[in-house]
Amino acid sequence: MTVDYVLYLSKESLVTVIYILAPILGSGLAVGLAIGVFQTVTSIQEMTLSFIPKIAIVGFVILMLSPWFLDVLLTYTRNLYAQIPLMVQ
Repeated sequence: MTVDYVLYLSKESLVTVIYILAPILGSGLAVGLAIGVFQTVTSIQEMTLSFIPKIAIVGFVILMLSPWFLDVLLTYTRNLYAQIPLMVQ
């Protein structure tokens, strides 16, 4: 196994993680930003006002995108297993 191959596997792993985490973190960030602006405009400083909607949106995104997440992970795993014979050379 060469250094180039290890770098390739590391890059593919990081890209897969980013594909899966970006929608989850992005939706949480967008909802947090919207609620933060709402709290600033209305001068309401309630902690649960920002926590509960973020949890709900992140759970909804995970639920709705889980088939796509599974497809991305299965594709990555299949490619990884297909390259096992190349690792021993």
